[in-house]
Amino acid sequence: MADESSPRLTHLAEDGSAAMVDVGDKADTVRVAEAIGHVRMKPETLALILAGNMKKGDVIGAARIAGIMAAKQTANLIPLCHPLALTKVSVEIEPDEALPGLRVRALAKLTGKTGVEMEALTAVSVTCLTIYDMAKAVDRGMEIDGIKVLAKSGGKSGDWKLDT
Repeated sequence: MADESSPRLTHLAEDGSAAMVDVGDKADTVRVAEAIGHVRMKPETLALILAGNMKKGDVIGAARIAGIMAAKQTANLIPLCHPLALTKVSVEIEPDEALPGLRVRALAKLTGKTGVEMEALTAVSVTCLTIYDMAKAVDRGMEIDGIKVLAKSGGKSGDWKLDT
């Protein structure tokens, strides 16, 4: 039997089978997570998006809404994730001509028994996928990259921030 203080995968039962973690005895705390990622594209593609000249419409607006909607569906997409009553989801999309492309940042928040890292990551992922989908007609070579948790707070493990 493993030492209780040693790191372990929380979604595995003693016999190695997948299991949803029981969070019923955990205290409700305010939990926040931020995630980031980006879509690299041709400079011409970025210019079309920023000018609002994409055939499918407002890429940034549609991608933001898709990311927010995705965060709310995380438990339906990722096995063993708890369904959460999110109190806030925000998605920011900023152009970066140095990439060139769009940088995405998402925040997920709730007061509850489990963290919201997966919701923030799902928001960023689907936002990036939506950008790709809406611009692929002019740039199939776009790259989605750099998706990661930037920071999280709340819960027994406390605050954590990515070393940059």
